[in-house]
Amino acid sequence: MSIAILKSRALSGMDAPEIAVEVHIAKGLPSVTVVGLPETEVKEARERVRAAIQTAQFEFPRKRVTINLAPADLPKESGRYDLPIALGILLASGQLKAPDVDAYEFAGELSLTGTLRDICGGLPMALQTARAGRSLILPGGSAQEAALAPGTRVLPAASLLDVYAHLSGTGTLQPAPPPERGAGENLPDLSDVKGQLGARRALEIAAAGGHSLLLIGPPGTGKSMLAARLPGILPPLSEADALESAAVLSLAGEFRPQRYGLVVFRAPHHGASAAAIVGGGTIPRPGEISLAHLGVLFLDELPEFDRKVLESLREPMETGSVTISRAARRAEFPARFQLIAAMNPCPCGYFGHPGGRCRCTPDQITRYRMRLSGPVLDRFDMAVEVPALGEGELQAAGGEASASVRARVLAAHSCQRARQQKPNARLSVPEIDSLCQPDAAGADLLRKALARFDLSARAYHRVLRVARSIADCAGADAIGASHIAEAVRYRRPLGPPSS
Repeated sequence: MSIAILKSRALSGMDAPEIAVEVHIAKGLPSVTVVGLPETEVKEARERVRAAIQTAQFEFPRKRVTINLAPADLPKESGRYDLPIALGILLASGQLKAPDVDAYEFAGELSLTGTLRDICGGLPMALQTARAGRSLILPGGSAQEAALAPGTRVLPAASLLDVYAHLSGTGTLQPAPPPERGAGENLPDLSDVKGQLGARRALEIAAAGGHSLLLIGPPGTGKSMLAARLPGILPPLSEADALESAAVLSLAGEFRPQRYGLVVFRAPHHGASAAAIVGGGTIPRPGEISLAHLGVLFLDELPEFDRKVLESLREPMETGSVTISRAARRAEFPARFQLIAAMNPCPCGYFGHPGGRCRCTPDQITRYRMRLSGPVLDRFDMAVEVPALGEGELQAAGGEASASVRARVLAAHSCQRARQQKPNARLSVPEIDSLCQPDAAGADLLRKALARFDLSARAYHRVLRVARSIADCAGADAIGASHIAEAVRYRRPLGPPSS
């Protein structure tokens, strides 16, 4: 046979469209041509494949070899097509007999020695392969994550020769077992944080309802420590959520089997670009907000981030997804993350410090705080001060451990799951109207707060969501005045300093 057709997968956002790898061998001067809108790394596959075939003691055809990756209008990138191209050449040249090749899909990058290297996106590919009813052959590391896809038979292979032996019937590839959920014993514990009862309380409420939280305080008061301990008190991911989180990490090659099922914690540097945070590139790739999907995104030194980066977070925080559009491609990635941010109260960091160390002028402090626009601040459900600790607090024993806090958070989360099947932070406006209405005293207090603090409609709904979480933490069915009062305290505006 002079032509062979094998199946593989491309990646387009969270989707993995089917690719037909067509190999045709004809008479003519020896050459290898790759068509079908290949990127540079795909064009270079011809040299990797040639060396891998020859190293495996097969003969590379001294003829005209044409490789088409269909459909032709979809850009192809990465080295995942090396394996199906090599197998197609062996089939088309008659060196491999594989009558059941149509029952498989293939992906993997070949080294010059014929061994297979891991690729990105094994899990999204496996999810689509399951729908097609085929088995998927991948490199060993990629097969481990792909085995998480329910209903998919994933076969790990170490080299081109292993795949050859399996297809020709002289050997057998064994299905890869899916990784087990991570234990999470080494997560940072809240007992390490001394004092800061107000901030700890806010962190517990944020964990219970999935709320965004802004921590404001001088350097060294424990803002980063508190944020890093949030995953240790959050509810566990469901199986569906764990699989969805793993699929996004797989796209970026950052899936780790030992952390499967654990809440993701991402903390990008404040110098990160908009493409790194939101996603982008010529070939759209997920950014930090998508890699933190169903987990925690921590932005330390919030005002130091580029203003355009912060403004680009506004839509994903509302919609839970981000769409990246290019002239030839469009990709959508999930981005339902819990945002935790930290900032200093002034450029030097010591405004309001009991030691009186701040030397910033009111104008400098105002300009510093104005780096955060009103719409960005308005999207935080809660804001809390993290003050400097006194000598007695520093020398005292650590606070309450994460295990006991997590037990209360789980109880509140169970209440929300039974009532609405989602965290309070994700309630829609109609759901807020039906589930978050306070009693008479609470409603009266809320009206006064609206008038005094001039809260926006968005802030009004966020106060009700937070109040609902506070009531859930207290085990209360109705939202009372005390719950509203505490929720309003977390909406205190970050105004200019008093002169």
